[in-house]
Amino acid sequence: MKHLGEHIILELWGCDPQALDSEELVTKMLLEGVEASKATLLKINMHKFSPQGVTGVAVLAESHISIHTWPEHGYAALDVFTCGDDVRPGDAVPVFEKYLKPKHIDIVNLKRGVTPK
Repeated sequence: MKHLGEHIILELWGCDPQALDSEELVTKMLLEGVEASKATLLKINMHKFSPQGVTGVAVLAESHISIHTWPEHGYAALDVFTCGDDVRPGDAVPVFEKYLKPKHIDIVNLKRGVTPK
């Protein structure tokens, strides 16, 4: 089926709490995920919460990668939404695994903008 974009939704459980609470590490991970997926970074915006947690978004020419972390639960929610034929959003997933070291991952892969028949 022809579609305009791909949206990967990730639920990562049992992650390294220190990684989830590091704005520096999460920023580095997002940048590496953008590179791995062959996307074009336009801007990155990060925020460190007190007492814990990080949220961020990498705005892409092809859409975005976003994250929100809960270190106290060992949990991270990530979205990788891209469009275009040359971008490979699934290639960012091993990068997230490398940095966050989850014990369990749930992945939902949606095709967006599916062309009606």
